[in-house]
Amino acid sequence: MTAMETATQEEALQRYRPYPAYKDSGVEWLGMIPEHWEVHRLKEVASVQLSNVDKKTLDGQVAVQLCNYTDVYYNDSIGDGLDFMGASATPEQVQKFALRAGDVLITKDSETWTDIAVHAVVSEDMPSVLCGYHLAHIRPKAGFHGSFLARAFSAIGPRDQFYVAAHGITRFGLGSDAIATGIFAVPPRSEQRAIANFLNHETARIDALVAKKQRLIELLQEQRTALITRAVTKGLDPTLPMKDSGVEWLGEIPEHWEVKKLKNVCSRVFVGIAEAATDSYVDDGIPMLRSTDIRENRIRTDDIRFIDPAFAARLDTKKLREGDIATVRTGNAGVSAVVPAAFAGGQCFTLVVSRPKGSNDSRYFCYWLNSPCGAEQFQVEGVGTAQVNISVPIVQNIIVCVPPGAEQQKIAESMEAQLRKLDALAERVQSGRNRLLELRTALISAAVTGKIDVRQEVL
Repeated sequence: MTAMETATQEEALQRYRPYPAYKDSGVEWLGMIPEHWEVHRLKEVASVQLSNVDKKTLDGQVAVQLCNYTDVYYNDSIGDGLDFMGASATPEQVQKFALRAGDVLITKDSETWTDIAVHAVVSEDMPSVLCGYHLAHIRPKAGFHGSFLARAFSAIGPRDQFYVAAHGITRFGLGSDAIATGIFAVPPRSEQRAIANFLNHETARIDALVAKKQRLIELLQEQRTALITRAVTKGLDPTLPMKDSGVEWLGEIPEHWEVKKLKNVCSRVFVGIAEAATDSYVDDGIPMLRSTDIRENRIRTDDIRFIDPAFAARLDTKKLREGDIATVRTGNAGVSAVVPAAFAGGQCFTLVVSRPKGSNDSRYFCYWLNSPCGAEQFQVEGVGTAQVNISVPIVQNIIVCVPPGAEQQKIAESMEAQLRKLDALAERVQSGRNRLLELRTALISAAVTGKIDVRQEVL
């Protein structure tokens, strides 16, 4: 448990009373539990089976619907209202994996270990809906409540045992034995139901607050985008006389502005190092920017790699200068950032580098490339379907609005000041959202491990 999780759980504990008496659970990470609770391995309170029903439709099999990984990952409850995919299964699979009210489904493998054992509870009998591949199907035995068990999978402590048990390198997975031997604190069934009802009520309240904060974050992002778009296409003075830009999607621009291709405002547009460089990585040397370091209008500095100076010297023509614009070619194609003084003399790996000339302001053109005006051009001109790729010629031919140099500078400085305020507000809202999610987890954890007594809470 992290220090933040500990502090948040203590906050949750303070709001509710503890049980009258406790005993040692005999499990180090679980600690003390209410005196009348028991400790069980999952296989003692439920059956566990890993699904082998794949996303296929074969002749001669029974037509079914599948509850798949994403259905469980994005929903706490699985009901008939979800849009399940069609597939087929053998009669044996239908018998084994059809969903009943109270069943618990968890993710048994994922690309990240923190997405292991994500849970959902089945709210109603669905005989034609089967547990799909990549999921474990858990059916509580008589005397055990599915909603309580599902909540327990997300609690600090119980969930962590599955994180530890997950094996893999590029993909993590849980075997049936690792799931079945998981340890849980178990109260009497009537108490399980009371805890589940309490948590359903409280988490719904918290989720509503989280949704409001998430919507505010989205509105701030929309405001941010609109602010940048207007500044780089209309300028800062709404009273300026306008003219037709001659570009249909761009519309009118200030009368004294020009429309050019990016290559016409740059002295050079080139691609960074395109040969394998990992063998030249060193602990301290020449900084090497990669696509993962580039964010919209900023460079992430927490994971910068360095290359051997001798290797970098062989590629001196690709050396970065302060004010260069580094643009991602693959993945988040088109996302751009200005190279600051700290990285002058550094190198970059397969990024497109644009070098504005004369009085042209790099910050202004970087805002343009990251705005919808630039992003949509990259999407249209880029190559590929699942993942767009862009090249030097595509970047060179991006259409840009070109105000006079002094006005570019003024726009860039105005954007920096306004976006700093917006981003600070968004960060505060995000921090509040994260705090609510931490409180949600802490409340669930405290309730399902018996740290708080919620039996008498009025709902």
